[in-house]
Amino acid sequence: MKLVTFLKDGQESVGVLTADETAVRPLPFPDMNALIEASWEQLLSAVKDADGSLPLSAVALLAPIPRPRQDVICLGINYKAHAEEAERYSSEAFKKERPIPIYFSKRVSEAVAPEGYIESHPGLVQRLDYESELAVIIGKTAKNVKAADAADYIFGYTVLNDVSARLLQTTHKQWYFGKGLDGFTPMGPCITTADEIAFPPALRISSRVNGERRQDSTTDLLITDIGEIIQELSSGMTLLPGTIIATGTPAGVGMGFDPPKFLKPGDVVECTIEGIGTLRNTVR
Repeated sequence: MKLVTFLKDGQESVGVLTADETAVRPLPFPDMNALIEASWEQLLSAVKDADGSLPLSAVALLAPIPRPRQDVICLGINYKAHAEEAERYSSEAFKKERPIPIYFSKRVSEAVAPEGYIESHPGLVQRLDYESELAVIIGKTAKNVKAADAADYIFGYTVLNDVSARLLQTTHKQWYFGKGLDGFTPMGPCITTADEIAFPPALRISSRVNGERRQDSTTDLLITDIGEIIQELSSGMTLLPGTIIATGTPAGVGMGFDPPKFLKPGDVVECTIEGIGTLRNTVR
C-alpha cells in the first residue's frame, strides 16, 4: 500500500491511496509516526475499515513524515559511478580512500512536500545541487540487527532529494551545514510499504531537471547495501520506528557534468523511483 500525509481544510491527516492512486482514504492515526508505531494488524484493520475517500485534487500532499523525530541518516558516495564523478569534481573533498560507508546527518525541521519549494538561499548558497535517493523507513526498534534480518525492520520506502550546497559542503570539509539548510529535504510523494517491494530493492531511480534526464540507475547498485547499513548502524545506535535512512545517490548530479549543471531559481527537479512515484519540486 501507499501511505501519505495530506492537508485538507487546514487539518493534517494520514491516509492510504486508492488502487488507482486518484484518491486518498483517511486513516485514524494522528500522524505518520504514530501509524508506523502501530502494529501491522492495526494498520490493516484501519485500512479495511476506512470510510470514504477524498480525490487527490481536493487535498495537498505533504511529505509522508513532515517532521521527522530525529535527523535523517544519510549515506554519502554509495554508488560507484557517483563516487567517480564526485572525485572528479573535488578530489580533496570526495576522494574515498577506504571501502567503508560515509554516514552523515541531515537536519530536517520540516521536510518539503511534493510540489513544494527548494529554497535557494540567495547570498548564502552557491552551486545548488540535487540528489535523487531511495529512503528506507524503519518500522520497529532496531538494535544489534543482523544484515540477514534487516528486511524485518523496514516499514517502507520513499523518495528523498538530498539537496546540497556544494560550495558550503566542500569549504567546511563536512557535510552537515551544506546539506541541512531549511528547504533542503524534499520527500515523498508517499511511503510504499515494504510488502510491496522485493528485498533488497532493485528499482529504477532517476532524476530530471526541467525535463532533462540527469540521473538514471538502479537501487541494487549500492556499494553498501541496505542490510549492511542497518546492521552497522544498529550495532551502535538504536534506530527508532520512523527513522529515515537515505541510501545515497547515483551518478548524474549537477556537479558531475563538465561544466557543472547547478540549480537556479525556477528550475523544476523531478526525482522518480519505480514503485514509489515522482517527487517534484521547484527552486525558489
